[in-house]
Amino acid sequence: MSSSNPLRDPADRRLPRIAGPSGLVIFGVTGDLSRKKLMPAVYDLANRGLLPPGFSLVGFARRDWEHEDFAQVVHDAVKEHSRTPFREEVWQQLIQGMRFVQGTFDDDDAFERLRGTIEELDKAQGTGGNFAFYLSVPPKSFPVVIQQLKKHGLADQSSGSWRRAVIEKPFGHDLKSAEELNAIVHEVFGSDQVFRIDHYLGKETVQNILALRFANTMFEPIWNRSYVDHVQITMAEDIGIGGRAGYYDGIGAARDVIQNHLLQLMALTAMEEPASFDAASLLTEKLKVLRAVRLPEDLGDHTVRGQYAGGWQGGAQVPGYLEEDGIDPASTTDTYAAIKLGVDNRRWAGVPFYLRTGKRLGRRVTEIAVVFQRAPHSPFDSTATEELGENAIVIRVQPDEGMTVRFGSKVPGTSMEIRDVSMDFAYGESFTESSPEAYERLILDVLLGDANLFPRHQEVEESWRILDPIEQYWDTHGRPAQYDSGGWGPREADEMLARDGRSWRRP
Repeated sequence: MSSSNPLRDPADRRLPRIAGPSGLVIFGVTGDLSRKKLMPAVYDLANRGLLPPGFSLVGFARRDWEHEDFAQVVHDAVKEHSRTPFREEVWQQLIQGMRFVQGTFDDDDAFERLRGTIEELDKAQGTGGNFAFYLSVPPKSFPVVIQQLKKHGLADQSSGSWRRAVIEKPFGHDLKSAEELNAIVHEVFGSDQVFRIDHYLGKETVQNILALRFANTMFEPIWNRSYVDHVQITMAEDIGIGGRAGYYDGIGAARDVIQNHLLQLMALTAMEEPASFDAASLLTEKLKVLRAVRLPEDLGDHTVRGQYAGGWQGGAQVPGYLEEDGIDPASTTDTYAAIKLGVDNRRWAGVPFYLRTGKRLGRRVTEIAVVFQRAPHSPFDSTATEELGENAIVIRVQPDEGMTVRFGSKVPGTSMEIRDVSMDFAYGESFTESSPEAYERLILDVLLGDANLFPRHQEVEESWRILDPIEQYWDTHGRPAQYDSGGWGPREADEMLARDGRSWRRP
């Protein structure tokens, strides 16, 4: 049955796409991610009228709860974390389709109850047999949950209905484990049924990289080696590991952030124009970039890892990484990583891409800076250009999303003095709509079956292929450099760029 409205003008862009009859099953529904992001995102979608009337939300966890308890937990999470105002009538409609299934992941009876719950919701709510299974669980539980879905017939797509699996990172901890995980998942779900969540790709500004480059003619002609000197991609956090010692130790900053978020941002920044804006075309172009990535010959000179030391940050004294609860004092896990990569193709040959990420840095910021070459000849008196740097286009992914263009301008006055100025575009000032949370966009896309913003297994494996040799080098060479909390990373990272005659931007 088609769910399109015959009275709606197809050219009318005001109404966004609305999900058809469907439901979402969340495994690990009692976790932080589910409480702070997933449940509020479901409510925000319902509040914006983007979910079907009979939408169903099923929670699966070990807790011994009744449906009412579960509804109360969702209610509290929504009230605390949702982006849109709480409306009783929206809540009353959502609550009709909420169910809770208690059990462990290896409990066959629980999965039979889950199957019964889904069948009951099909009848009561009209979900049409369409369900997405969201694995908000530790990676070690992926295989058992996937196998249980297969064993109990929950992954089967019967006539005209769909089943999809949503998987949170990490997708393995190296190439081998990623390949094993992909094999397990794809034995049960086809590649078009699997949605790997990289929440960065749900952010408006990341999608805007494509709009900026391909919907305008002013940027693309200079987006290449003839004009670009280098590119810096930074994801800085001002917090430590918090209570995540068990997850973080042994993983580290490079595996946690560079392998997925930063390499995805790099692929979007460097890729060629896709034939169209669909998942297959985007995948083709991103893969070309990832496959053309070249590691530096000397990993010692062009990669740096660090660990935050104790210090003062935000007016409080904070412990160093090795003093955090649950961390082995001999740990060599990196909380800061910076690497230099090249892209071996005609557009980017010889242009370095510097990627860095770290915890306990100066402030929380994610940005992509495309830094241009200096003017080939300056007719101006050299004494009047000390304040002139390089032109740059900076895309701010978070917070205060937007972009900045930096260029030289004459300072008013009688002398010819030139200095850098910035032109700013901020989402919050240019548009009246507020940006949806990344998870709103991504959950809606899962229900619509739109895979544009989800990395496919080939991208995951290529990213590990890039990072693995660096991790292997670090394992056998020295220890992470120490850096002060609240600063901008280890001295060695500054030296790494200084050797190339460059310096890090201060975001």
